[in-house]
Amino acid sequence: MTPEQIALVQNSWKKIVPFKDMAAVLFYGRLFELNPSLKPLFGKPMDLQGRKLMAMIGTAVGCLGRMHELSPGMDGIGQRHAVYCLKDEHYETVAQAFLWTLEQTLDTDFTLEVREAWTVAYTTLANVMKDASNDPAFSLAVA
Repeated sequence: MTPEQIALVQNSWKKIVPFKDMAAVLFYGRLFELNPSLKPLFGKPMDLQGRKLMAMIGTAVGCLGRMHELSPGMDGIGQRHAVYCLKDEHYETVAQAFLWTLEQTLDTDFTLEVREAWTVAYTTLANVMKDASNDPAFSLAVA
């Protein structure tokens, strides 16, 4: 990510934080609308799940540009996703739901540049998680 993209993501996240509970509700509603088969993968109460999601995004946004600090946590999340049977193709649905949520929450502040920056950020983080979940050493450990 470029420094400009990191700044766009971090600045737009600051605008979402006051509405993070609403954003979480929007995100999960859209996610399950796009792919209802994902709903059973979430056993926790959705308000708790939403708070965890927003906290994780906040941490990730704060560490953009310092992937060495973020990668171990993202690896763990990716491995947990694999245990929960989340497949690589589900990350695309998550991206669609997440970008839609950002658009709804940020409204006119969700410019083309902000969308592109978030897309790069999401893709970067999703690739770390997918790589961790597909790591042969991890697959052998849980087999």
